[in-house]
Amino acid sequence: MLSLLFPPKCTLCKKILDKNETDLCHDCRKNAPEFKKAKRNIPFIAHWTALWYYKDDVRGSIHRFKFSNRRGYSAVYARLLALHLQSADPDTYDLLTWVPVSGLRRFKRGYDQSALLATDLGSELNLPVVHTLRKIRHTPPQSMIRDAAKRRANVLGAYKTVSDQQILGKRIILVDDVVTTGATASECARVLLSAGAKEVFFAAVAAAEYDKK
Repeated sequence: MLSLLFPPKCTLCKKILDKNETDLCHDCRKNAPEFKKAKRNIPFIAHWTALWYYKDDVRGSIHRFKFSNRRGYSAVYARLLALHLQSADPDTYDLLTWVPVSGLRRFKRGYDQSALLATDLGSELNLPVVHTLRKIRHTPPQSMIRDAAKRRANVLGAYKTVSDQQILGKRIILVDDVVTTGATASECARVLLSAGAKEVFFAAVAAAEYDKK
């Protein structure tokens, strides 16, 4: 009855799924803008990857996830991102963590979308999910800032570790929903490494097409 009233839809384009489709429709599985390989380095990040490019239906999907309470999307992103990580990077990691939003933004939104993603991805990869970072300064959204240098300045000193002991000597996967210039991921990785982490890797659901340049 529930499936009749609320039929499952494609997480990207919102098309009603056929009986043999799960999470994504056939067209989106075939045509979604797949992220191939990072073409630029992010400071303090050992290496990084993403699932898709941040455009078209991918952009719309992530906007719904962040701003329209589509928390269920997290499990879909996690399943697909886990498969991507397992095929693209056979390395082993010690724990998984996330780029946190500020307390004010979490209060207004009602949840931290990256924390949800990390929790689901940790289950898929069978990795412990650890709250390693907190945002100690509310900053303007990075999406509102065009200049790369200003993005770096915007997040400098905005994060602090929760407990250094839990990350000492660890190889960490840092997770976020979107990466643009990498300024936020870089600052989070810098803080983790300064606190004693061995290496930090980064994974996002989507990367801005900036990376194609």
